[in-house]
Amino acid sequence: MSGDAILDLMSWVALAAGSVFCIIGAVGLIRMPDFYSRIHAGGIIDTMGAGLVLFGLVLHAGLTLVAVKLILLFLFSLIAGPTAVHALAKAAFHSGMKPLTGPGGKDRSN
Repeated sequence: MSGDAILDLMSWVALAAGSVFCIIGAVGLIRMPDFYSRIHAGGIIDTMGAGLVLFGLVLHAGLTLVAVKLILLFLFSLIAGPTAVHALAKAAFHSGMKPLTGPGGKDRSN
């Protein structure tokens, strides 16, 4: 296998893995029982899903200006995504929304 074929294969693997993480996170957004679990699933989509897709696109673009822009976009999303999820969780907790902590997603305090 040539170097171009290996890079192309790595690009497709990263794109496929990123797509799988996006699908798993989207299912998690629908299936999770409470707000905190759902924003965790949203964070997975943002960090792992989009990160792997962008990494695959960087490998596919090669050493071009497009790759530099994709890397900058990846770095921005790597900082902004988890920060936004943390801010949402902190605001929800301070507003009085309690996480589900018991077995089966039931609140133990009741």
